Amino acid sequence: MTVLLTTLIVSLALVLHHRGSKAHPVNNGPLVELDYAKYLGTPGGHNVTSWLGIRYAAPPVGDLRFAAPQDPKKEGGIQRANSRGPHCISTNSKSVTRISEDCLRLNVFAPSNARPNSKLPVFFFILGGGFNINSDPFLNGTGLVTASGHNIIVVTFTYRVSLYGFLPGKEIEEGASLNNGLKDQIKALKWVKKYISKFGGNPDHVVIGGHSAGAASVAHLLTAYGGRNDNLFHGAIAGSPSFGTTLANNQSQYLYDSLVKRTGCDSHQDTLACLRKLKVNKLQEHNLGIPLPDSSGPPLFAYSPVIDGDLIQDSFYNLYNQGKFIDVPTVMGSDSNEGTIFAPHNTSTMEESDRWLSRQFPALQHHHFEKLHELYPEPEVRYQGAGAYWTQLSELYGDMRYTCPAMAICRTMSKSFKSDKWNYEYHAQDHRFTKNGYGATHTVELNAIFGPAFLGRKAAPSYNSRENGPIVPIVQGYWTSFIRTLDPNKYRAKGSPEWKPSVQDKDSSKPLHRLYFETNDTKMIVEDEHLKRKCDYLTSIGPELMQ
Repeated sequence: MTVLLTTLIVSLALVLHHRGSKAHPVNNGPLVELDYAKYLGTPGGHNVTSWLGIRYAAPPVGDLRFAAPQDPKKEGGIQRANSRGPHCISTNSKSVTRISEDCLRLNVFAPSNARPNSKLPVFFFILGGGFNINSDPFLNGTGLVTASGHNIIVVTFTYRVSLYGFLPGKEIEEGASLNNGLKDQIKALKWVKKYISKFGGNPDHVVIGGHSAGAASVAHLLTAYGGRNDNLFHGAIAGSPSFGTTLANNQSQYLYDSLVKRTGCDSHQDTLACLRKLKVNKLQEHNLGIPLPDSSGPPLFAYSPVIDGDLIQDSFYNLYNQGKFIDVPTVMGSDSNEGTIFAPHNTSTMEESDRWLSRQFPALQHHHFEKLHELYPEPEVRYQGAGAYWTQLSELYGDMRYTCPAMAICRTMSKSFKSDKWNYEYHAQDHRFTKNGYGATHTVELNAIFGPAFLGRKAAPSYNSRENGPIVPIVQGYWTSFIRTLDPNKYRAKGSPEWKPSVQDKDSSKPLHRLYFETNDTKMIVEDEHLKRKCDYLTSIGPELMQ
């Protein structure tokens, strides 16, 4: 009797689904049928339904380790999409209990009343983590969907990072695939193009977004294959885009050679086959950062994308300066104190500052440092418990890797005047961080974008109080307006200022116009001349540093 009843319920569910309705009696959840699997979603609070842990590619295990992403395999029965599944394995992680190679899954958050013909704009959010970890893997799109008046769909996903996503080497190029973490992102975008309409989304109105390495991913997707437009997205948001050193594949061979030696695979004729056969626990024992040749120590981020001559044809600055990017409406910005969480807190001398910076940007030369010392001298302000040069290094590293790239790319992309570009500085202060010198830290605006209740982790307390709570609807107003219309102003919050494009005339050398986010005092500003002087220099040497 139980089997018969279950069969009748599932049959009724499928009938209702084929009639175009997403709501039906199967466990009070909406069923979406794809050509490889059927996924049962979960209605949640705020009239938002979620489908968690949907496979967008086959598990990259066994012979598919280090391979480009493949189509997901067919699955029988109904898959309960109520769990995100494990996130991807990170660098320096010894435990693999909550992470896995089988991690290529995505999550869809949609208004509960959305239908296949709703054609809602889609926000495709790419996680950060320096390409070595999936940061904030539990982000919940419910807050953004609600803030939009239930007029958008949010997609989040996990992609391969660390050596699983970005192991370089001629052996990988010849026998596997380079830059697989980025190829995972493209695979997920192709999934959205093919299937998002079944959830109520519009495949012809997709905005890609991300912060930190997620924003660097946005920059890579804009320049992928030399700026080839495959019509996978139509707008972009990049917060704190990370412009690290992008080496050519042959310059990164040392990473492959070192891994092969540490794992004992150097004694095998086919070293790649050996790496593929290693148990993941064994591989993780040796998944750590190592110094670049002739460097005094490892960089912050062990693995990153490499120039492969195809997907990535050059470094960022060169590609954008050559006009090899997809020209779509774009928002780019940064936080006021990008470098404070990265620079070693005990940095006490200029020599220590230079040495650490050289580990991140090994192409820096003596003449570069002479100019950098002029632009970033010994700091006047010091904080208790911090080294004398912590603030100097924090400011320099933050400008070099995050702030100046976000402004430079906005300026470069604006030269075409084909579509508008908007820039911002996020300055909302949390007194707990400000008094210790940390300020508005790297990616802190995620508290406001997704809402403090939907970060998937503990939010900064100030965003649940009058200290920074008022800025949440302001930020969400601009973001959801841009996602909906490719214009941050049309549906901005009542009383918030018009966000003007970053370049106002054809003289793109002039200071940028920026929206300055500060609680209860958000306003338009013009790029500070002192910052412009520093950024002009950092941008000029960016190609030499392979940024």
